[in-house]
Amino acid sequence: MKKILFPIFCAVAMLCCACAPKPADDSKTTTMIEQTTPNPENAAIAQQFLKQCGTYYLATVEGDQPRVRPFGTAEIFEGKLYIQTGKVKNVYKQLVANPKAEICGFNGSEWIRIQCELIPDERIEAKQDMLDKNPSLQGMYKADDDNTIVLYCRNASATISSFSAPARTIQF
Repeated sequence: MKKILFPIFCAVAMLCCACAPKPADDSKTTTMIEQTTPNPENAAIAQQFLKQCGTYYLATVEGDQPRVRPFGTAEIFEGKLYIQTGKVKNVYKQLVANPKAEICGFNGSEWIRIQCELIPDERIEAKQDMLDKNPSLQGMYKADDDNTIVLYCRNASATISSFSAPARTIQF
């Protein structure tokens, strides 16, 4: 039952946050995600958590409408947490327009929420690393095609929570 309700809970929470009223002139009140020093150990903790979840949910914004969808790729390359998608997909277009995103996953007893910017990496090496670690993608994507894109988390803050222990936050 928890596995069914949690994704719904995450989606509703992300929608509520994204739909909060904005000031008329948000150019004066917009805050950037604080620049964090890359931390490969914390990126690996987040990646391992997402791997335990299997499926996690990625939230983006399209105009003033939040968008949430399931994802499964989460790999470490050069000490950074990467995900993968196709350039033809709306999720990529949304991230190009606004790189701020949230990732939410549930492993059965704990959940993780990652606030970050997702930054495209066009390097063949980064794409090939993702495809090598996820052979099931190789039928749909190639490192040198015009569609495959990998994105890494920048300025990431992950909070791991449960109903039975205090939340802990890591930066990467």
